[in-house]
Amino acid sequence: MKAPIRHRWLQGPVPPPYRIPLLVLGFMALVIGVGAGLRRLGVDAPLPSPGLIALHGPLMVSGFFGTLISLERAVALGARWTYGGPVFAALGAATLVGGTPVWTGALLLALGSAFLVAGSLAVFLRQRAVFTATLLAGAASWLIGNLAWLAGLPFTAVVPWWAGFLVLTIAGERLELSRFLAPPAAAQRAFVGIVAMLLGGLALLAAGIDPRGFVASGALLALTLWLARYDIARRTVRETGLTRFIAVALLSGYVWLGAAAAIALAGGGLFVAPAYDATLHAVFLGFVFSMVFGHAPIILPAVTHFAVRFHRAFYLHLALLHVSLIVRLGADLAGSADWRAIGGALNAVALLAFILNTASGIWRGRLKISTPASAPNHGARA
Repeated sequence: MKAPIRHRWLQGPVPPPYRIPLLVLGFMALVIGVGAGLRRLGVDAPLPSPGLIALHGPLMVSGFFGTLISLERAVALGARWTYGGPVFAALGAATLVGGTPVWTGALLLALGSAFLVAGSLAVFLRQRAVFTATLLAGAASWLIGNLAWLAGLPFTAVVPWWAGFLVLTIAGERLELSRFLAPPAAAQRAFVGIVAMLLGGLALLAAGIDPRGFVASGALLALTLWLARYDIARRTVRETGLTRFIAVALLSGYVWLGAAAAIALAGGGLFVAPAYDATLHAVFLGFVFSMVFGHAPIILPAVTHFAVRFHRAFYLHLALLHVSLIVRLGADLAGSADWRAIGGALNAVALLAFILNTASGIWRGRLKISTPASAPNHGARA
């Protein structure tokens, strides 16, 4: 039985040209978010408004990552209604940059995350599996974090959920590909236990019951070890070209996730002083952006239908990211504000190199790829 005509327009895929503006707004949030972060470190960076300095986190997590992840999920699902996620997330970022009251941007971002939860629930109901449940938990974490921010709660109650959003999203997607290594049933049960421990730990951290975040840190360390053991990247790193680059990016990202957990467990605490900057950026920059760098040559063609031609220069922005984080975390541990600012500036250079290298890759592979309008399954990764 066909759907009523008034509902059919919600079902079909959105053509790539209509997705690109959302991608542009997401990268706008990235650029301005980076500028805001530099200003927080005392580095003179141009910003449309000084008020954006306080919005560094929301722009980076919800404006950039939220828009891109929800856009990728919408493309994978191929249903127009799921584009509410990236549309509201992109509009939320735009309103924050435009200087409207912060609550309007926070509300739009919360709506975007609600659509991602709905889309992730649709995926789970279509395919009931541990990895789809993990993706759903990640989307729910983003919604909880955005609602906490909208409610005016302090960032100590918001950041753990935003971290859960990104960590669980990545873990769920990597779990799907781990099936090629056929992890034993005990390993899969261990993964479920780790995710449950992480969610519980994040809740305890956000509520102030475990103010140092030791439970969540233990879960992050366990997740790092699990991914390092069962991720297919352990095999694909022996390949060549783009496949090897992706594997190197993933495996190096796991090092930063483990580093954040180790620093926290050693007494620094997770996302709290005195290791706030170190643990926060080890996760959000070291771990998450390593995943972004590795997956961008696959995600961007799926979303835009423009090929990204791999070049060995891609290793430059990956190496810059790691070197800059070593400088920044070293400065954090040494208590040097000046070197922390230098590390932050180098972080920005690494992200700029990523954007330029990716744009160059698109230019070199500027012939459109011949894939259907509905992109491959969201878990399709090299």
